[in-house]
Amino acid sequence: MRVRFAPSPTGALHIGGARTALYNWLAARHAGGTFVLRIEDTDRERSTPENVAQILEALEWLELAYDEGPIFQSQRADRHREVIEQLLEGGHAYRSEATADDVRAYKDRHGADRGFRGEPEPTGAVRLRVPDEGATVVRDLIRGETAFQNVHMDDPVIARADGTPLYNLAVAVDDLDAAITHVVRGDDHYSNTPKQLLVLMALGAEQPIYAHLPLLHGPDGKKLSKRHGAASVQELRDAGYLPEAVRNYLALLGWGDADDETIIPTDELVRRFELERVQRNPARFDEKKLRWMNGRYIRELPVPDLAERIEGYLHRDGDVAAAVFAAREKIQTLADFWPLVGPIYDGPVDDPKAREQWLDEEGRAALTAAREALEQVAEWDTGHLDEALKRVVEQLAAKPKQVFQPIRVAVVGTTVSPGIFETLELLGREEALARMDAALRGP
Repeated sequence: MRVRFAPSPTGALHIGGARTALYNWLAARHAGGTFVLRIEDTDRERSTPENVAQILEALEWLELAYDEGPIFQSQRADRHREVIEQLLEGGHAYRSEATADDVRAYKDRHGADRGFRGEPEPTGAVRLRVPDEGATVVRDLIRGETAFQNVHMDDPVIARADGTPLYNLAVAVDDLDAAITHVVRGDDHYSNTPKQLLVLMALGAEQPIYAHLPLLHGPDGKKLSKRHGAASVQELRDAGYLPEAVRNYLALLGWGDADDETIIPTDELVRRFELERVQRNPARFDEKKLRWMNGRYIRELPVPDLAERIEGYLHRDGDVAAAVFAAREKIQTLADFWPLVGPIYDGPVDDPKAREQWLDEEGRAALTAAREALEQVAEWDTGHLDEALKRVVEQLAAKPKQVFQPIRVAVVGTTVSPGIFETLELLGREEALARMDAALRGP
């Protein structure tokens, strides 16, 4: 098996494109095949080196290593022109000055469903000859078999008058030369497939196996866009997702495992993945579900590994590792970590609503009792802190949150933090008591 991922570098690699790359990579790895990267950069105005770099960076972050490439389509222009001349000389193509008006006039004479057929002229764009008889049959692993009756298909333009090849010619030739056996791409390319097959047939080549992936929708059932949240791979990375969680989630968008499992490590995805099991209906990308899955992956990481990732994400060196164990049960992304533990390191935040709710007269009384008990704790660790504060809860005949929340607001300024015992342990005796004293003094 030889597959290719062929993005156009006209912007960042979007989530739909990332899933296409993943499915190609999984198919190749499952079959022991080859994953080729081709950059379709013939749109010279929109295809920029910066966009190419973004695509390569996204694939690297997703850990989708390609075996060959990147092959730049723009660098194959001479080969494309060579094929155009070959088709002209073989009578499979002809030059034509026909305009859109000429095509309409032809259809007025011959019927609206009759494909345009032109006459060879000395100059003009290059059109591929479509046979009048028979059909061009697309065999697709997902959509099944579809026959496009040749009589209804226009002779397609495959090159401009100046010899510049058009998309369908270049793609067909590039797939042929790269010996691509399976073309796995979004089904927005499906309408191009008959034209590409006609090029391959004119060249006497076998058609590859196609698998056109349904496009992704948002949770509302509409085509996925930025309004649904993160739209590109870089945005997912910057939002604190783990690449292995993203791979797992994207793999399940349109492909289902017989065991109906949700958390499937990448090596197991490789073992199980088959293109034939990709579903035909559009899948829905739901960032809330991705967050949940990412949280599962975070909690399964060994603490040292998670600490290393968080430090890399925050660009901090080794000074937050102690908080990782305390925080990991409460975070779903790497980005959730610092808002949760930052006040432990940087000082309490200013949350007037939290003070008003939890540092009223009753809350200050609970905080005073807790402060007195904590000052007597022999060993400042979670076990001893737990025992001391539970005694305060019993003495006051209060609910735990009526004691714990005033402490939390006093030491971090807000109502959310890692577990209260872990938070106090991280602060240390002196700093924790000092912050409680400051809160009791008031603003």
